[in-house]
Amino acid sequence: MNIEPLVLFAVLTPAMGAALIWQFRQWPNIRDGISLATAALLFALVVSFYADVAGGLRLTAYSSEIMPGLELGFVVEPLGLMFALVASLLWFVTTVYSIGYMRGQNAAHQSRFFIFFALSLSATIGIAFAANLFTLFIAYEALTLTTYPLVAHYGTPAAKAGARVYIGLLLSTSIGFLLVAIIWTWSLAGTLDFVPGGILAGRAEPWVVGVLLALYVFGIGKAAVMPFHRWLPSAMVAPAPVSALLHAVAVVKAGVFCVLKVVIYVFGIDLLAELGSGRWLMYVAAATILLASLVALREDNIKARLAYSTISQLSYIVLGAMLASSLGIIGGAMHIAMHAFGKITLFFCAGAIFASTGEIVLSRMRGVGRRMPFTMAAFFVASLSIIGLPPAGGLWSKWYLALGTLDAGEYLLLGVLLISATLNAAYLIPISIRAFFSPADNPVYDQGIHEAPPLCVAALCFSAFGCLVLFFYPDPFYQLATSLVQ
Repeated sequence: MNIEPLVLFAVLTPAMGAALIWQFRQWPNIRDGISLATAALLFALVVSFYADVAGGLRLTAYSSEIMPGLELGFVVEPLGLMFALVASLLWFVTTVYSIGYMRGQNAAHQSRFFIFFALSLSATIGIAFAANLFTLFIAYEALTLTTYPLVAHYGTPAAKAGARVYIGLLLSTSIGFLLVAIIWTWSLAGTLDFVPGGILAGRAEPWVVGVLLALYVFGIGKAAVMPFHRWLPSAMVAPAPVSALLHAVAVVKAGVFCVLKVVIYVFGIDLLAELGSGRWLMYVAAATILLASLVALREDNIKARLAYSTISQLSYIVLGAMLASSLGIIGGAMHIAMHAFGKITLFFCAGAIFASTGEIVLSRMRGVGRRMPFTMAAFFVASLSIIGLPPAGGLWSKWYLALGTLDAGEYLLLGVLLISATLNAAYLIPISIRAFFSPADNPVYDQGIHEAPPLCVAALCFSAFGCLVLFFYPDPFYQLATSLVQ
């Protein structure tokens, strides 16, 4: 069976689901069933590509030629497949969670919410399977535009202000830096295709390579490298399912995925290793890792703490890319998956706590674990993954990143990773300890178990279980990551 035509179908599946949701927007049960069925179909399509891509094939589906040499096209290669697997699986899980959360909150405009949710996943899969920089840029901008209504969903002044910061920063960086880098790359290489080994070797002076790399790293604002990170905490005004989507599945992972893809397929790790063009950017990423962790440590709003944690964790992947080594690329690629499962669980838990108690302030959550034991147990497991402790999958990506720093002789960066892990523990573990063992702030916390809606609890338990599974069975993602550097 020729599955290459299915590549384009996979990109369009969520958009077609969005159209059906619109058609049945007056019937909530049918609408939600369509959302779940579309997510399941997308995941099945993406999984069907695994055997061929893991075997060394690249599945190509060009849709149209805009002008000579400039095509809107899609290809499934190992890094894109890894991102698509994570995004499609966690989209299904987030859809389950969203149905329980939005119904439990009796939220307004639920049909609009699920329509843009689906459209954002279509853009995400477009980014994952982009065959060239032109397609990547189109899908990248589409993701920004389709997630804007989700950030502004509540329609309050705070939501609108946060959404303006969100779209303003992401559009200004992509147009001001990323688009310039893409046009410059085309003028140098004569192509925008993603090619193993890169397309710039022998075609640009060392200083040009360095400037281009900086334009890409800062132009891909979704990677949230400081100082272009403010959009991410501003987006915390969104509903909890949107925060989970932004911080674990679509937006931030799209950012760091784009950085990795550009390093591997535009520059090539051999060129960057030879020229050392990414060395100063390693330290920018390291500074982001530490500074964001320190800010997270002082935040008392649970979503704000998790937002700054995300900023820190994203720069692990940027750091892996800038190491320009096999181990750094493997660690960075695996961290896309490992962080996704851990962070989405934490945001699920934050939303569940709010749904059950109306509380978002950490200092007032002492004893909440006795009211919500499943939620806080999942929070603890996800915390282990974010820190990089067994038995959670986050250990493996951080292990390979640490080996990458040793392989590059960057012992200072190894120290950054170790200090960051300590800070991760400092701002996450006490939350679970106080939740289970401290006297309750609210007497109702000691009056029996009262979890969030069952669909919310099922989703967060599934993603927490995924953190454990990835510790014992990381092979699918490890094989895809290692094929990037073979």
